[in-house]
Amino acid sequence: MTDAVQCDAELDASGLNCPLPLLKAKMELNRLQAGAVLKVIATDAGSQRDFQTFARLAGHALLQETVQGGVYTYWLRKA
Repeated sequence: MTDAVQCDAELDASGLNCPLPLLKAKMELNRLQAGAVLKVIATDAGSQRDFQTFARLAGHALLQETVQGGVYTYWLRKA
């Protein structure tokens, strides 16, 4: 699958366990302008639930998520 969504920043959280991928994503989103897209790469299966819940609660848009070979990729648009 190709990156259909353009991103303004990318965060590689591979090898980190919950809740670190989400915490690092929050810190990265804080640096970005509203409307910017952050691509996050994670290998923790728990990150799926975390990112879905976080996007809903924080008001960010989870534009896309993919799973391929144990690698989870998320595209979040900052609210």
